[in-house]
Formats: sequence, structure tokens, C-alpha cells
Amino acid sequence: MIVRDFNDIIKNDPDRVVSDAQWSSVRMLLAQDGMGFSFHITFLEEGSEHTFEYKNHFESVYCMQGSGSITDIATGETHHIRPGVMYALDKHDRHILRAEEELVMACVFNPPVTGNEVHLEDGSYALETT
Repeated sequence: MIVRDFNDIIKNDPDRVVSDAQWSSVRMLLAQDGMGFSFHITFLEEGSEHTFEYKNHFESVYCMQGSGSITDIATGETHHIRPGVMYALDKHDRHILRAEEELVMACVFNPPVTGNEVHLEDGSYALETT
């Protein structure tokens, strides 16, 4: 059984806290945990806009706090993001995520990330092995 406290990670395990331009992510589960997925709590700054395309990963996201939108670049379709809304990038969808208010999101990645990833220029993560 794996039990982790978000606040303990913030205080005592800085390697599990990853930040980039206008977002930060607390990596609660990583590839090394052997679960077959990774689990993160991600914060997107109010007013920020991010273009992502996870070519090597599937991602599912659940909004816990805040307000924003996600636009599927292929279709132009935009969906409102608010607490209780989940989206899944089942086709490695290139998308634009906008935070009207700070967004707090629970995210699951498959395959799991290792914790060392940073977004590449195209908005994806490279596929890393543990």
C-alpha cells in the first residue's frame, strides 16, 4: 500500500514538485511506484494559457477548483472547465488549456511519468523509461 500526504511532499520531497511557465505539479505517484500510471495535483495560474499535446501519453484530468476552458485544436470545440468536470485526452489531442481563475486539477498519466519530464517545444513530454 502506498500512502502519501500532499503537504508532506511539498515540504519534504522537492523532487516531486515540478514547475514550468505558469503551472506547477505535485507528483503523488510516479513510474517508480509501479502502478502503471502517475497521479498529479496540478495548479495553473489565473490568466495563463497553455498549448499541450501528449503524443506519448494518455491523460485524464478532473477539475477540483477554479474556472477555465479547454479547446480541441483539431475541431475548434471549446469546453468550460469548472469543479466536477473531467476530460480525457484519448486521442493524444492537441489542446489549449486556459485558466480564467487558478485551476487545481487532479491528473492521471499513462504511461506514468518519471518526474523528470519537462514540456517539449510542441507541448508534449518525451517518453522516458525508468
